[in-house]
Amino acid sequence: MTVRILSIDEGTTGVRGFVMDDRGEILGSGYREFTQHFPRPGWVEHDGEEIWSATKHACQSALDDAGVSPGDVSCIGITNQRETTLLWERDTLRPIHRAIVWQDRRTAARCDRLKAAGHGTTIRKKTGLVIDAYFSGTKVAWLLEEVEGARERAEAGELAFGTMDTWLVARMTAGREHVTEPSNASRTMLYDVRRGRWSSSMQGLLEVPAPLLPEVRDSAGHFGTTDPDAFIGIAAPITGIAGDQQAALFGQGAWQPGTSKNTYGTGSFMLLNTGEQAVDSQNGLLTSVAWQLDGTPTYALEGAIFVTGASVQWLRDQLGIIDQAAQTEELAGQLPDGNEGVYLVPAFAGLGAPHWDQYARAALVGMTRGTDRRHLARAALEAMAYQTVDVGELMERESKQDMQELRVDGGASENDLLCQLQADLLGIPVLRPKNAETTVLGAAFLAGLGAGVWASTDDLHDVWELDRRFEPRMERHERRRLLDGWREAVNRSKGWAHVVDD
Repeated sequence: MTVRILSIDEGTTGVRGFVMDDRGEILGSGYREFTQHFPRPGWVEHDGEEIWSATKHACQSALDDAGVSPGDVSCIGITNQRETTLLWERDTLRPIHRAIVWQDRRTAARCDRLKAAGHGTTIRKKTGLVIDAYFSGTKVAWLLEEVEGARERAEAGELAFGTMDTWLVARMTAGREHVTEPSNASRTMLYDVRRGRWSSSMQGLLEVPAPLLPEVRDSAGHFGTTDPDAFIGIAAPITGIAGDQQAALFGQGAWQPGTSKNTYGTGSFMLLNTGEQAVDSQNGLLTSVAWQLDGTPTYALEGAIFVTGASVQWLRDQLGIIDQAAQTEELAGQLPDGNEGVYLVPAFAGLGAPHWDQYARAALVGMTRGTDRRHLARAALEAMAYQTVDVGELMERESKQDMQELRVDGGASENDLLCQLQADLLGIPVLRPKNAETTVLGAAFLAGLGAGVWASTDDLHDVWELDRRFEPRMERHERRRLLDGWREAVNRSKGWAHVVDD
C-alpha cells in the first residue's frame, strides 16, 4: 500500500501543508500566509476563520504539488503554534472573538496579580510553567470577561476552547471532535503535567468553566476522521498531533533522555528530552509534556525565546531594509570587523527565558553615524544566537548535564552564518539535518505511528540525516567579549514599559 501522510504546520504567520511518504520524503507542499492584527500596543490577534481558510488552501496546494488526490491521503498529522487561544460556538463553529496569539501581552496585569497573591510556586509545580501572559489560561479568562455573554454561554456548554490544533480538528471533522493532546494542553496553564489531566484548582483560580475544555488524548492515536464536505474532499483519520516545538524535537530524532534541539522560527525554542522525569525548574525554564505515547508521557525542559525570526520580519516589513530573509546573511557578512558594537535586543513581546520580563521592550544600542543596514542585519542574526546561549547555559545548570551538541532546524537554520555564530558562541558543534522541516516531520512521524505505518520509533532511526556540522572556532576571549556586550544591552531593555508608563 502506498502511504501518503498529510502533515499540517499551522504556524504563527501562515499555514504550510506537506504530503510525505513513509520514508519521510516530501512529495509536495503548499503555503498560505494569514493576517497579523495589532489592535492595541502589545496586543496580537489572528482571525480563526482566516486560519481555517489558509489551512484548506495550503493543503490543497500540497496535494496538487504532489499529484495526489484527496482519496490517496492515508492519515493526517497536525503541528501548531502553541498557546494561541480561541473560543467558538459548538453548534455553528463560529469564533466569538479573534484568536489571542501567544505573543499577546494584554493579560500581563492579571499575571502580576497572580504573582503578588503568591501563586507562582504552586502554578509552577502543578503546570510546569511560570506565570506569564504567554500562556493560554489568562487569555481564556480575558475572553470570558470581555466578550459579552461568554461566561454564561461557556458554563452552559455552548462554547468550546482550543489551541489551534483543537480548532483545526473541530473544523476538519465538522464539529464532531473537541480534542487535544498533552504537548498542547501542557502549555495552557490549566493542565496538571504530572497527573496528566486538566487541573480543577487551576480552572478555579482562573475561573475557566470545565465544559470549555477539550478531551486530552495520546499524541499518536485517533483524533477523528475528516469530513470530506468540510475539508477539501478528504476523508482520512487524524492520527498525530503535537505543538510545534515538541513536534520538532520528535522530528529531530530526540527520542532519548538527554537529547536536545533548537528551532529557529518566529521565536526560538530549545528543548531537552528529560524522559519520564518532569524536571522542576527553579530559574525560568518550562516543564512541558513533549509527547504521550501509549498513555506514557515523555517530558521536556524548555527555554522559550519569544522573538528571533520575527526580528528579521521586522527588518523586512516594518523597516523595509531587506526584501527577503536570506539577504541578512549576505549583508551581515559584509562587515569586516563583526558587529562593531551594535546589538539588537528583540524584546518586542517582552523577554522569555531566562529573564521572563514581560515589561522589557526592544532596544537597538551601540549605533554611530556609520551604522547602516549591514549592522542591523548582523545584530538580528547575532540576537538569535545570544538568546540561545542564555537559555542553553541555564538548561545545563537545571538539568545538571553538559550540552554536547545542538541539533537545529527551522527557517533560519539554513543561514550558514547564523549556524557558525551559534557554534562559536555556545562552544559546541551545531548539527543541521538534511531535512530541516523537522516540525512537519515530527507531526508526520506521530501520525504514522498513530495509524500503524510505523510500529515504534525504532523504525524511524534511519530517517534523520546530517547536512552539515558546524564546529566552534571563535577564541574564548572574543566569545566572552561579545556575550558581555549582549548582556549589558539586555539589562538596558528590561522594564522599559514601566519607564515609559511612568
